[in-house]
Amino acid sequence: MKNFVNGIAVLIKAVCLFAMLAESTASCGLLEESGNEGKGELRISFADGEPTRASAEIPDTSDFLITVTGPEGDVIYDGSYGASPESMMVTAGSYTVNVRSCDFTVPAFSKPQFGDEQCVVVPSGGVADVKLTCRQLNSGVRLKIDRSFLTGCPQGSLFLKASTGKLMYSYTEKRIAYFKPGNVSLMLSESGTDRILMTRTLQPQEILTVSVSAASTQSPAAKESITVAVDTARNWTNDSYVIGGSSGKGNGSSDALTVSQALASVGEEDVWVCGYVVGGDLSSSSASFTAPFTSRTNIVLGPRSSTTSRTSCLSVQLPSGEIRDELNLVDNPSLLGRKISLRGDIVEAYYGMPGIKNITEYELN
Repeated sequence: MKNFVNGIAVLIKAVCLFAMLAESTASCGLLEESGNEGKGELRISFADGEPTRASAEIPDTSDFLITVTGPEGDVIYDGSYGASPESMMVTAGSYTVNVRSCDFTVPAFSKPQFGDEQCVVVPSGGVADVKLTCRQLNSGVRLKIDRSFLTGCPQGSLFLKASTGKLMYSYTEKRIAYFKPGNVSLMLSESGTDRILMTRTLQPQEILTVSVSAASTQSPAAKESITVAVDTARNWTNDSYVIGGSSGKGNGSSDALTVSQALASVGEEDVWVCGYVVGGDLSSSSASFTAPFTSRTNIVLGPRSSTTSRTSCLSVQLPSGEIRDELNLVDNPSLLGRKISLRGDIVEAYYGMPGIKNITEYELN
């Protein structure tokens, strides 16, 4: 009987031990699994494909600044669009994505600021796509100073003033002065006295042209006869920054097609394409995106310096001679991640993917 009881006790202990082990194993498995739970994917791109250069005053939008802020206000990414990852694995929650062409805090000439800000919720186990649409965020003023003002107020100086600072507008100035939206005043400074000639509330995207004139110097009331008029024919707004669209582009290195535009322009010949050198060592089904490289005959062009997906890229055939010598990654490993413009033909397939052949010129950006 005693042996029977002891046997039962041993059996109970064994069952308890097995149960504890099973629970421990299950818990470990749950923890392992939970390590992948609560995560989601955040993807950021421009609404109409890869960005383009709008004018000499606006940088190529691969140089636009992006800040991604998490649910607790922590910064997930802060840098250029061109260097940002194609996909970010983040904890599920609400994120703010801010993009701008430049940082703008005080009044400045020739510095329009374009940008967008969006709040997006990244679902657990899902994907959140942010499509950026850039519009002008600041406002501008351009003065047209009549010769009569120069003779009527020869000792006067004109300033454009806002709460964040002021700019002196010389009589020969032709550039647009940019301000944060809000009140902007035109001020005349003369003989130690400042006088406000006009105040206008500017809206985002608004570019205001103001004409300034004065009475003849023969008139004793010249200084009191300054005329300020808003030229409504020249008051315009830049409603949106058009991104994408390859029509008429590719004729020069400064107006090159982006990689995304080139992918949609197969068959175009003798055009310029701009992108980042992201890899090489092409085969019919693969490409290498990390050094060292072994092939001197080809490279891979991507829309961002961080791109590692073949489907987002262009294959590039390097012709023998100077171009191959200067651009292959075997002899020039420092080119990895560099922006480059190439002139050639966009073909349907080179190593199983759209590419560029017959390159005649290149520029390192």
